[in-house]
Amino acid sequence: MYLKQLSVINFKNYEEAELSFSDGVNAFLGNNGAGKTNLLDAIHYLSLCKSYFNPIDSQQIKQGADFFIITGVFNKNGQQEAVACSVKRNQKKQFKRNKKDYQRLADHIGLLPLVMVSPYDISIIIEGSEERRKFIDNVISQTDNHYLDELIAYNKVLINRNALLKQIADTGRYDPGLMEVLDDQLIASGNRIFEKRRAFMETFTAIFNKHYQFLSDDAEQVELIYESQLLNDSFASLLKKTLEKDRVLERTTAGIHKDELQFAIHGMSMKKFGSQGQQKSFLIALKLAQYSFLDQQKGFKPLLLLDDIFDKLDDRRVTKLMQMVSNNDFGQVFITDTSDARVSNIFDSMDVPIRIFKVKEGQANAQS
Repeated sequence: MYLKQLSVINFKNYEEAELSFSDGVNAFLGNNGAGKTNLLDAIHYLSLCKSYFNPIDSQQIKQGADFFIITGVFNKNGQQEAVACSVKRNQKKQFKRNKKDYQRLADHIGLLPLVMVSPYDISIIIEGSEERRKFIDNVISQTDNHYLDELIAYNKVLINRNALLKQIADTGRYDPGLMEVLDDQLIASGNRIFEKRRAFMETFTAIFNKHYQFLSDDAEQVELIYESQLLNDSFASLLKKTLEKDRVLERTTAGIHKDELQFAIHGMSMKKFGSQGQQKSFLIALKLAQYSFLDQQKGFKPLLLLDDIFDKLDDRRVTKLMQMVSNNDFGQVFITDTSDARVSNIFDSMDVPIRIFKVKEGQANAQS
Protein backbone atom coordinates (compact mmCIF):
# COMPACT_ATOMS: atom_id res chain seq x y z
CA MET A 1 0.00 0.00 0.00
CA TYR A 2 1.20 3.51 -0.74
CA LEU A 3 -0.04 7.09 -0.96
CA LYS A 4 0.07 8.38 -4.53
CA GLN A 5 -1.26 11.92 -4.07
CA LEU A 6 -1.98 14.31 -1.22
CA SER A 7 -3.94 17.55 -1.37
CA VAL A 8 -4.50 20.00 1.48
CA ILE A 9 -6.52 23.22 1.64
CA ASN A 10 -6.37 25.58 4.64
CA PHE A 11 -4.65 22.96 6.77
CA LYS A 12 -2.44 24.44 9.50
CA ASN A 13 0.06 26.75 7.75
CA TYR A 14 -0.88 25.56 4.22
CA GLU A 15 -3.31 27.54 2.12
CA GLU A 16 -3.09 24.96 -0.64
CA ALA A 17 -0.72 22.17 -1.63
CA GLU A 18 -0.87 19.22 -4.00
CA LEU A 19 1.88 16.59 -3.98
CA SER A 20 2.62 13.32 -5.79
CA PHE A 21 4.83 10.75 -4.08
CA SER A 22 7.24 7.93 -4.80
CA ASP A 23 6.16 4.53 -3.54
CA GLY A 24 9.55 4.33 -1.76
CA VAL A 25 11.26 7.01 0.34
CA ASN A 26 9.96 10.60 0.39
CA ALA A 27 11.63 13.39 2.36
CA PHE A 28 10.30 16.80 3.42
CA LEU A 29 13.28 19.09 4.03
CA GLY A 30 13.30 22.61 5.43
CA ASN A 31 13.78 24.80 8.47
CA ASN A 32 11.90 24.35 11.71
CA GLY A 33 8.41 25.83 11.50
CA ALA A 34 8.26 25.59 7.70
CA GLY A 35 5.46 23.00 7.72
CA LYS A 36 7.23 19.65 7.24
CA THR A 37 5.52 17.94 10.16
CA ASN A 38 2.14 19.36 9.11
CA LEU A 39 2.31 17.29 5.92
CA LEU A 40 2.93 14.15 7.96
CA ASP A 41 -0.02 15.07 10.15
CA ALA A 42 -2.24 15.45 7.08
CA ILE A 43 -1.30 11.90 6.06
CA HIS A 44 -2.04 10.74 9.62
CA TYR A 45 -5.53 12.25 9.33
CA LEU A 46 -6.24 10.20 6.22
CA SER A 47 -5.30 6.99 8.01
CA LEU A 48 -6.60 7.49 11.55
CA CYS A 49 -9.19 10.29 11.17
CA LYS A 50 -7.39 12.65 13.55
CA SER A 51 -4.26 14.67 14.18
CA TYR A 52 -1.29 12.93 15.74
CA PHE A 53 -0.58 15.98 17.89
CA ASN A 54 -3.82 17.78 18.75
CA PRO A 55 -7.25 16.21 19.36
CA ILE A 56 -9.16 19.44 18.56
CA ASP A 57 -9.95 19.38 14.83
CA SER A 58 -10.92 23.05 14.55
CA GLN A 59 -7.45 24.08 15.70
CA GLN A 60 -5.98 22.53 12.54
CA ILE A 61 -7.80 25.08 10.34
CA LYS A 62 -5.50 27.74 8.89
CA GLN A 63 -5.80 31.06 10.68
CA GLY A 64 -8.42 33.22 8.97
CA ALA A 65 -10.13 30.32 7.19
CA ASP A 66 -13.40 28.56 8.07
CA PHE A 67 -12.55 24.99 7.04
CA PHE A 68 -9.84 22.58 6.01
CA ILE A 69 -9.90 19.73 3.49
CA ILE A 70 -7.40 16.89 3.17
CA THR A 71 -7.68 14.40 0.32
CA GLY A 72 -5.48 11.46 -0.58
CA VAL A 73 -5.34 8.81 -3.27
CA PHE A 74 -3.90 5.47 -2.16
CA ASN A 75 -2.92 2.36 -4.08
CA LYS A 76 -3.89 -0.65 -1.98
CA ASN A 77 -3.25 -4.07 -3.47
CA GLY A 78 -3.69 -2.63 -6.96
CA GLN A 79 -6.97 -0.91 -6.09
CA GLN A 80 -7.38 2.85 -5.81
CA GLU A 81 -8.76 4.27 -2.56
CA ALA A 82 -9.73 7.96 -2.46
CA VAL A 83 -10.08 9.34 1.06
CA ALA A 84 -11.21 12.82 2.10
CA CYS A 85 -11.44 14.56 5.46
CA SER A 86 -13.10 17.95 5.91
CA VAL A 87 -13.67 20.08 8.98
CA LYS A 88 -15.75 23.27 9.16
CA ARG A 89 -15.81 25.43 12.25
CA ASN A 90 -18.64 24.45 14.63
CA GLN A 91 -19.64 21.51 12.45
CA LYS A 92 -19.13 17.77 12.65
CA LYS A 93 -16.06 16.32 10.92
CA GLN A 94 -16.81 14.61 7.60
CA PHE A 95 -14.87 11.60 6.37
CA LYS A 96 -15.37 9.97 2.98
CA ARG A 97 -14.03 6.89 1.25
CA ASN A 98 -14.47 6.84 -2.52
CA LYS A 99 -16.98 9.71 -2.18
CA LYS A 100 -19.16 7.83 0.33
CA ASP A 101 -19.61 9.18 3.87
CA TYR A 102 -18.68 7.04 6.84
CA GLN A 103 -21.43 6.68 9.42
CA ARG A 104 -18.80 5.92 12.06
CA LEU A 105 -15.16 7.02 11.92
CA ALA A 106 -14.22 3.82 13.77
CA ASP A 107 -15.13 1.87 10.61
CA HIS A 108 -12.20 3.51 8.79
CA ILE A 109 -9.53 2.61 11.36
CA GLY A 110 -7.28 -0.13 10.03
CA LEU A 111 -8.17 0.29 6.35
CA LEU A 112 -4.99 2.30 5.67
CA PRO A 113 -2.62 1.39 8.54
CA LEU A 114 0.10 3.82 9.47
CA VAL A 115 2.92 4.16 11.98
CA MET A 116 4.32 7.53 12.98
CA VAL A 117 7.56 8.16 14.87
CA SER A 118 7.89 11.62 16.40
CA PRO A 119 9.82 13.47 19.13
CA TYR A 120 6.45 13.72 20.92
CA ASP A 121 6.59 9.95 21.45
CA ILE A 122 8.87 10.51 24.45
CA SER A 123 5.62 10.90 26.41
CA ILE A 124 5.21 7.11 26.11
CA ILE A 125 8.28 6.74 28.35
CA ILE A 126 8.14 9.74 30.67
CA GLU A 127 4.40 10.27 31.16
CA GLY A 128 1.87 8.13 33.06
CA SER A 129 0.53 4.68 32.27
CA GLU A 130 -2.33 6.08 30.17
CA GLU A 131 0.14 6.94 27.38
CA ARG A 132 1.42 3.36 27.28
CA ARG A 133 -2.10 1.91 27.25
CA LYS A 134 -2.91 4.26 24.35
CA PHE A 135 0.05 2.85 22.47
CA ILE A 136 -1.17 -0.73 22.92
CA ASP A 137 -4.74 0.22 22.04
CA ASN A 138 -3.67 2.12 18.91
CA VAL A 139 -1.84 -0.91 17.51
CA ILE A 140 -4.59 -3.42 18.28
CA SER A 141 -7.32 -1.09 16.95
CA GLN A 142 -5.69 -1.06 13.51
CA THR A 143 -5.85 -4.86 13.33
CA ASP A 144 -9.12 -5.64 15.15
CA ASN A 145 -12.36 -3.95 14.05
CA HIS A 146 -14.15 -4.81 17.31
CA TYR A 147 -11.46 -3.73 19.76
CA LEU A 148 -12.26 -0.02 19.58
CA ASP A 149 -15.95 -0.74 20.17
CA GLU A 150 -15.03 -2.83 23.19
CA LEU A 151 -12.91 0.00 24.62
CA ILE A 152 -15.74 2.50 24.12
CA ALA A 153 -18.20 0.15 25.85
CA TYR A 154 -15.82 -0.44 28.77
CA ASN A 155 -15.13 3.24 29.33
CA LYS A 156 -18.84 4.07 29.20
CA VAL A 157 -19.63 1.51 31.93
CA LEU A 158 -16.61 2.67 33.94
CA ILE A 159 -17.93 6.24 33.91
CA ASN A 160 -21.35 5.00 35.06
CA ARG A 161 -19.86 2.88 37.85
CA ASN A 162 -17.74 5.77 39.10
CA ALA A 163 -20.81 8.04 39.03
CA LEU A 164 -22.70 5.45 41.09
CA LEU A 165 -19.87 5.26 43.62
CA LYS A 166 -19.95 9.05 43.99
CA GLN A 167 -23.74 8.99 44.33
CA ILE A 168 -23.48 6.35 47.09
CA ALA A 169 -20.98 8.54 48.94
CA ASP A 170 -23.18 11.63 48.54
CA THR A 171 -26.50 10.03 49.53
CA GLY A 172 -25.48 7.09 51.69
CA ARG A 173 -27.86 4.85 49.71
CA TYR A 174 -26.36 1.69 48.20
CA ASP A 175 -28.18 -0.39 45.58
CA PRO A 176 -26.34 -3.73 45.31
CA GLY A 177 -28.50 -4.81 42.36
CA LEU A 178 -27.49 -1.83 40.23
CA MET A 179 -23.85 -2.27 41.20
CA GLU A 180 -24.02 -5.93 40.15
CA VAL A 181 -25.43 -4.99 36.73
CA LEU A 182 -22.62 -2.51 36.12
CA ASP A 183 -20.01 -4.99 37.38
CA ASP A 184 -21.26 -7.67 34.98
CA GLN A 185 -21.03 -5.26 32.05
CA LEU A 186 -17.57 -4.07 33.09
CA ILE A 187 -16.32 -7.65 33.53
CA ALA A 188 -17.62 -8.76 30.11
CA SER A 189 -15.86 -5.95 28.21
CA GLY A 190 -12.81 -5.92 30.49
CA ASN A 191 -12.11 -9.62 30.07
CA ARG A 192 -12.26 -9.39 26.28
CA ILE A 193 -9.91 -6.38 26.23
CA PHE A 194 -7.51 -8.10 28.63
CA GLU A 195 -7.30 -11.26 26.53
CA LYS A 196 -6.62 -9.24 23.38
CA ARG A 197 -3.94 -7.16 25.10
CA ARG A 198 -2.28 -10.24 26.56
CA ALA A 199 -2.23 -12.07 23.23
CA PHE A 200 -0.90 -8.95 21.50
CA MET A 201 1.95 -8.51 24.00
CA GLU A 202 3.04 -12.14 23.64
CA THR A 203 3.56 -11.62 19.92
CA PHE A 204 4.72 -8.01 20.04
CA THR A 205 7.47 -8.41 22.65
CA ALA A 206 9.49 -10.81 20.50
CA ILE A 207 9.23 -8.46 17.50
CA PHE A 208 10.31 -5.49 19.61
CA ASN A 209 13.35 -7.32 21.00
CA LYS A 210 14.52 -8.17 17.49
CA HIS A 211 14.30 -4.53 16.34
CA TYR A 212 16.03 -3.10 19.40
CA GLN A 213 18.90 -5.57 19.24
CA PHE A 214 19.47 -4.70 15.59
CA LEU A 215 19.44 -0.94 16.29
CA SER A 216 21.83 -1.25 19.25
CA ASP A 217 24.04 -4.04 17.86
CA ASP A 218 23.12 -6.16 20.93
CA ALA A 219 24.82 -3.55 23.14
CA GLU A 220 21.97 -3.30 25.66
CA GLN A 221 19.48 -5.60 27.34
CA VAL A 222 15.95 -4.17 27.33
CA GLU A 223 12.56 -5.49 28.43
CA LEU A 224 8.87 -4.86 27.80
CA ILE A 225 6.75 -6.04 30.73
CA TYR A 226 2.96 -6.12 30.53
CA GLU A 227 1.35 -5.68 33.95
CA SER A 228 -2.34 -6.24 34.64
CA GLN A 229 -4.28 -6.99 37.79
CA LEU A 230 -6.12 -9.62 35.76
CA LEU A 231 -2.94 -11.65 35.31
CA ASN A 232 -3.21 -12.84 38.92
CA ASP A 233 -6.93 -12.77 39.71
CA SER A 234 -10.30 -12.82 37.97
CA PHE A 235 -11.93 -9.49 37.27
CA ALA A 236 -15.05 -10.50 39.19
CA SER A 237 -12.98 -11.37 42.26
CA LEU A 238 -11.04 -8.11 42.02
CA LEU A 239 -14.20 -6.00 41.94
CA LYS A 240 -15.55 -7.76 45.03
CA LYS A 241 -12.27 -7.37 46.93
CA THR A 242 -11.96 -3.66 46.13
CA LEU A 243 -15.60 -2.62 46.57
CA GLU A 244 -15.14 -1.04 50.00
CA LYS A 245 -11.99 0.75 48.83
CA ASP A 246 -13.87 1.96 45.74
CA ARG A 247 -16.68 3.35 47.91
CA VAL A 248 -14.20 5.30 50.01
CA LEU A 249 -12.28 6.66 47.02
CA GLU A 250 -15.44 7.08 44.89
CA ARG A 251 -13.80 5.48 41.84
CA THR A 252 -13.10 2.02 40.42
CA THR A 253 -9.60 0.92 41.44
CA ALA A 254 -9.45 -2.48 39.71
CA GLY A 255 -9.66 -3.27 36.03
CA ILE A 256 -7.94 -3.08 32.68
CA HIS A 257 -7.90 0.75 32.92
CA LYS A 258 -5.07 0.19 35.42
CA ASP A 259 -2.94 -1.91 33.04
CA GLU A 260 0.69 -0.85 32.70
CA LEU A 261 3.56 -1.43 30.30
CA GLN A 262 6.97 -1.29 32.01
CA PHE A 263 10.09 -0.37 30.02
CA ALA A 264 13.44 -1.54 31.41
CA ILE A 265 17.13 -1.39 30.41
CA HIS A 266 19.57 -3.73 32.15
CA GLY A 267 16.81 -4.49 34.67
CA MET A 268 16.27 -0.82 35.58
CA SER A 269 13.64 1.76 34.64
CA MET A 270 14.19 3.16 31.14
CA LYS A 271 12.55 6.41 32.31
CA LYS A 272 15.01 6.90 35.18
CA PHE A 273 18.21 5.28 33.90
CA GLY A 274 18.06 5.35 30.09
CA SER A 275 20.09 8.02 28.26
CA GLN A 276 18.34 10.24 25.70
CA GLY A 277 19.86 8.14 22.91
CA GLN A 278 18.74 4.87 24.55
CA GLN A 279 15.24 6.21 25.12
CA LYS A 280 15.01 7.33 21.51
CA SER A 281 16.28 3.95 20.27
CA PHE A 282 13.72 2.26 22.52
CA LEU A 283 10.89 4.36 21.08
CA ILE A 284 11.98 3.77 17.50
CA ALA A 285 12.19 0.01 18.16
CA LEU A 286 8.66 0.16 19.64
CA LYS A 287 7.33 1.88 16.54
CA LEU A 288 9.17 -0.39 14.11
CA ALA A 289 7.78 -3.37 16.00
CA GLN A 290 4.34 -1.81 15.64
CA TYR A 291 5.00 -1.58 11.90
CA SER A 292 6.09 -5.23 11.66
CA PHE A 293 3.09 -6.38 13.70
CA LEU A 294 0.66 -4.47 11.45
CA ASP A 295 2.41 -5.88 8.38
CA GLN A 296 2.01 -9.43 9.70
CA GLN A 297 -1.62 -8.98 10.70
CA LYS A 298 -2.82 -7.03 7.65
CA GLY A 299 -0.82 -8.84 4.98
CA PHE A 300 0.45 -5.61 3.39
CA LYS A 301 2.88 -2.88 4.39
CA PRO A 302 1.61 0.20 6.29
CA LEU A 303 2.92 3.71 5.74
CA LEU A 304 5.88 4.73 7.89
CA LEU A 305 6.24 8.39 8.93
CA LEU A 306 9.53 9.47 10.55
CA ASP A 307 9.41 12.99 11.96
CA ASP A 308 12.72 14.58 12.95
CA ILE A 309 14.15 11.31 14.21
CA PHE A 310 17.86 11.95 13.60
CA ASP A 311 18.25 14.24 16.61
CA LYS A 312 19.84 12.49 19.63
CA LEU A 313 20.76 9.37 17.61
CA ASP A 314 24.41 8.71 16.92
CA ASP A 315 25.54 8.16 13.32
CA ARG A 316 25.79 4.38 13.77
CA ARG A 317 22.17 4.08 14.91
CA VAL A 318 20.97 6.45 12.21
CA THR A 319 22.65 4.33 9.56
CA LYS A 320 21.24 1.11 11.05
CA LEU A 321 17.77 2.61 11.10
CA MET A 322 17.94 3.80 7.51
CA GLN A 323 19.22 0.39 6.43
CA MET A 324 16.15 -1.15 8.04
CA VAL A 325 13.56 1.18 6.53
CA SER A 326 15.12 1.10 3.07
CA ASN A 327 15.06 -2.66 2.60
CA ASN A 328 12.18 -4.85 1.50
CA ASP A 329 10.76 -5.18 5.02
CA PHE A 330 9.31 -1.69 4.71
CA GLY A 331 7.17 -0.02 2.06
CA GLN A 332 6.53 3.69 1.56
CA VAL A 333 8.41 5.96 3.97
CA PHE A 334 8.04 9.68 4.71
CA ILE A 335 10.88 11.52 6.48
CA THR A 336 11.29 15.08 7.75
CA ASP A 337 14.63 16.73 8.48
CA THR A 338 16.26 20.15 8.61
CA SER A 339 19.46 19.01 6.87
CA ASP A 340 19.43 18.43 3.12
CA ALA A 341 22.99 17.14 3.16
CA ARG A 342 22.37 14.60 5.94
CA VAL A 343 19.42 12.95 4.19
CA SER A 344 21.10 12.99 0.77
CA ASN A 345 24.35 11.53 2.12
CA ILE A 346 22.60 8.71 3.98
CA PHE A 347 20.55 7.50 1.03
CA ASP A 348 23.28 8.11 -1.57
CA SER A 349 25.62 5.92 0.47
CA MET A 350 23.06 3.11 0.41
CA ASP A 351 22.18 3.70 -3.26
CA VAL A 352 18.50 4.12 -2.37
CA PRO A 353 16.37 6.43 -4.54
CA ILE A 354 14.58 9.21 -2.67
CA ARG A 355 12.04 11.87 -3.65
CA ILE A 356 12.81 15.20 -2.00
CA PHE A 357 10.37 18.05 -1.29
CA LYS A 358 11.71 21.43 -0.20
CA VAL A 359 9.35 22.98 2.35
CA LYS A 360 9.29 26.70 3.06
CA GLU A 361 6.62 28.84 4.72
CA GLY A 362 3.71 26.51 4.01
CA GLN A 363 4.78 25.56 0.49
CA ALA A 364 6.23 22.22 -0.61
CA ASN A 365 7.94 21.73 -3.96
CA ALA A 366 9.34 18.53 -5.41
CA GLN A 367 13.00 18.68 -6.40
CA SER A 368 14.00 17.27 -9.78
